[in-house]
Amino acid sequence: MADAAASLVRLLDIMARLRAPDGCPWDQAQDFATIAPYTIEEAYEVADAIARGPDFPQLMDELGDLLFQVVYHAQMASEAGRFGFAEVATVIADKMIRRHPHVFGEAAARDVAAQNSAWEVQKEAERAARAEIGTLAGVPATLPALTRGLKLARRAARVGFDWPDPGAVLDKLEEEAAELRAELPAMDKARQADEVGDLFFVLVNLARKLDLDPETCLRDANAKFERRFNAVEKALAAEGKAPADAGLEAMEAAWQAVKRQERGEA
Repeated sequence: MADAAASLVRLLDIMARLRAPDGCPWDQAQDFATIAPYTIEEAYEVADAIARGPDFPQLMDELGDLLFQVVYHAQMASEAGRFGFAEVATVIADKMIRRHPHVFGEAAARDVAAQNSAWEVQKEAERAARAEIGTLAGVPATLPALTRGLKLARRAARVGFDWPDPGAVLDKLEEEAAELRAELPAMDKARQADEVGDLFFVLVNLARKLDLDPETCLRDANAKFERRFNAVEKALAAEGKAPADAGLEAMEAAWQAVKRQERGEA
């Protein structure tokens, strides 16, 4: 294994050199706002490498890219006289110690459920210290919509604003679907968008009540659709057909054949 301290110092030096007056013009031109999208992208690429196996060589590479994003933001903050990488590391280390008194302090041992509960209590106290008042305060607006919806719903549920069970959420889903159906004839896009948003939010809550992650559910559904549609295209190509020319009936028949094959049905 490489020496972590030496490797990190080397990386910090490289970042400082890139931002130096005689460094890279592209790196010099960046600011927090322009780099933020890359930070988000790199986090997703880490998740993708994990989902693929995990693919450890790829995961190592992607984690390096993500670490570089942290170093980049810290360097820009240092140039502005705000903080540096050392302060970032200190703050997160202090936070982890504060949030794990059962490990670093005298608190009693906790199971996973107890730790989750204590973690939320500690985070609420930290939000209060930052004058973030209200049950829903501090949920970043830049999160992916499904993830933010899940966090908002969990916050509301902690104070009792929740459905009693998944069946009740399904009832709400049917209600929202009926409201959307009622809006279809009018062709009012704003009202339709509002009703579709309600459907998404109820689905997020259904996933929450089933102890599922909605982002993962949709990601898996995307992968399933991609896999099956690719198989449909291959099946049609074997018959000398392109999807656009085959027609909906032929594509649906091929789709159902792919589903039966995946399920091991004749």
